[in-house]
Amino acid sequence: MLKVIVLAIVQGLAELLPVSSSAHVVVAEKLMGLNPSSPQMTLLLVMLHTGTMFAVIAFFWNKWKEAYFSSGKAFKRFAVLVIWATLLTAVVGEGLKKIIEKTLFRGAEKAEIEQLFSHLELIAPALAAVGVLILIAGLLEKRRMLGNSERSLTTREAAWMGIVQGLALPFRGFSRSGSTISAGMLAGAAKERAEEFSFALAVVLTPPVVGRELLRLLKASHAAAASGAPIDLHAALVGSLLGMVFAFAAGLIALKWLSAWLETGRWYIFGIYCVIASGVVFYLHTQGF
Repeated sequence: MLKVIVLAIVQGLAELLPVSSSAHVVVAEKLMGLNPSSPQMTLLLVMLHTGTMFAVIAFFWNKWKEAYFSSGKAFKRFAVLVIWATLLTAVVGEGLKKIIEKTLFRGAEKAEIEQLFSHLELIAPALAAVGVLILIAGLLEKRRMLGNSERSLTTREAAWMGIVQGLALPFRGFSRSGSTISAGMLAGAAKERAEEFSFALAVVLTPPVVGRELLRLLKASHAAAASGAPIDLHAALVGSLLGMVFAFAAGLIALKWLSAWLETGRWYIFGIYCVIASGVVFYLHTQGF
């Protein structure tokens, strides 16, 4: 339970900052001797995401109500943008997943993208990549004041955010929020608008991901029971629910900090952090973690 609470706080604080919560949680799991690729751990991770999803809803609800639910026309436009971006996420994310599973895992009896989630040598370059993306968006925004906060998000900006979100799905370390907000900014959106829409996409994306991991855990449980080494589903579910509560609390704190940093124009600082974190993760990999 203590390990679950620690992971929940780590994930809750990092998920809503553009620094890749998955990378931080995987490193924490490694340091605590856990297996990030196991069904119990991947379920825990998505349940932690569920906690932060509720934090997102609580934090952004008033802004969303004003921007997206003020009228039937506004809601219709918002729904179209979300569906469009999520469709692109599904196409890109699922396509990448299939390509990776059929190339890297060719000939393997059980090919699952989750098997890559514990590889720090893959997380390090993903962190570096999103760090560079955040740096570019932040520095350009600082110099040219990209985007107009009074203008609504366009179909093109939403599309780029959806595509980049799809790229983030298979790769732990390539921060979903960091990459999508930066992509929106580089496409011309104001960072506040990109932030609001990015987390709206997260709310839509989380439930199907939770369902997928529940099915994966159930399949693993049946296989483990047949081999004589059953998985304790009760403990896994209780631990995941407890983690969700702590992730919710930590997520609210992180969101308030993120918004403050966005408003003061220091987005690029997160890019510097990700690049430094990439070096730390690669060092841990060389030390056998």
